[in-house]
Amino acid sequence: MSESPASLPSLPLRKKAWLWASAAVSAACLLTACQTPPGGGISSTPSTPTVSKAYRRDAAQHLYDRNADRIYKGMLPPMLYAIGVLQVQLDSQGRIRNLHWMRKPSHAPEVVAEIERTVRAAAPFPATGSRSTVTYTDTWLWDRSGRFQLDTLSEGQLGQ
Repeated sequence: MSESPASLPSLPLRKKAWLWASAAVSAACLLTACQTPPGGGISSTPSTPTVSKAYRRDAAQHLYDRNADRIYKGMLPPMLYAIGVLQVQLDSQGRIRNLHWMRKPSHAPEVVAEIERTVRAAAPFPATGSRSTVTYTDTWLWDRSGRFQLDTLSEGQLGQ
């Protein structure tokens, strides 16, 4: 399938036209993306992941302040009794809206109940500084003594 000599001169023009069209479409897409606010223009409030990361430390400190006598002091032992990952959803005033276990220590249901009781007893948490809900996640590191640390403020764990 060879092309006739008459069509060869028009080939570079087709390539140029195609390149210009591609460049124009790319520029239009880029400009459109720059004009669209984050979140598709739905809200100007910070996204939940950003807020929850910043808020997690405040929430952990609040729990520590309310449970000072139950915090495990120093580095945790190498073998912990239970580890749980709990997601807490709060309204703008720091009131608990929902608790959701991402990793529940199923071998220790008494620890699950105690963590939930501890979180509920600590409410209200500090106000979130947002008009919407905030969901943060923390890992509970539970010792056999019943004392705990939160991963956010943990002092670490002893080597074996």
